[in-house]
Amino acid sequence: MRLGVTACAGRMGRTIMAAALDAPGCDLAGASQYPGHPSVGKDAGLLADKAVSGLVVIDDAATMLDTVDVAIDFSTPEATLAHLRAACDTATPLVVGTTGMSPGQKETIGAAARDIAILAAPNMSIGATLVAMMTQRLAGILDTDYDIEVLGLQHRHKVDAPSGTARGLAEAAAAGRGLSGYTAAASPRDGHTGPRQDGAIGLATAQGGDMPGEHRAIFAGTGERIELAHKPANRRVYGAGAVRAAQWLVNQPPGLYSMTDVVDFAV
Repeated sequence: MRLGVTACAGRMGRTIMAAALDAPGCDLAGASQYPGHPSVGKDAGLLADKAVSGLVVIDDAATMLDTVDVAIDFSTPEATLAHLRAACDTATPLVVGTTGMSPGQKETIGAAARDIAILAAPNMSIGATLVAMMTQRLAGILDTDYDIEVLGLQHRHKVDAPSGTARGLAEAAAAGRGLSGYTAAASPRDGHTGPRQDGAIGLATAQGGDMPGEHRAIFAGTGERIELAHKPANRRVYGAGAVRAAQWLVNQPPGLYSMTDVVDFAV
């Protein structure tokens, strides 16, 4: 499989390239960054803290996408849509891990999936995917006597909050209770707020340091509390999961997929 990575010089881009260079059956064949970025012209292997790979970072994502079998994009919402247009033009399957997308931007991704295979997920970790799947199942088993709270712990450089992973857990909990969308109390609970709203799904974020992103779904009942948590040691689990997603996606027909399609686990 010939893999391309857009926004390759970002934190996740470098992590994904490192995972690709280590993955059996994966050939890191393309790497791009926006024009004028200082990484353009550099060796992709060195950017990923690996040996010289001979692959040079270019500043034209469309040209790069035309040379690979599948690509991975962890960038910004605006950049992702530009990469998506190029992927459609070159008929290149695309794995999207970008978070902070608006509803309209998500609709654009869904429309593009009529033409190419797209896998979009806020978290590519296999463990985080399993936690989300189990959150949905547990929310369906427990009644509303159990209050649901979702907590995300993020590094200081994270630019969107709550994280896509936290929102995904809240959506999984809502789906487990048969709700379309979710009711999330995402704002700080300051002052005299009154009692907790029945059926609400709380959503809170803490941020600081270099935490790679911990997430927890809390089911608080009377006399007991159940917690599902994902605690990655570093970003490598996200990179490995993204490469695994690309290896799965490259053989799929056009459509919109998620990490639950990759993980062999029945909800």
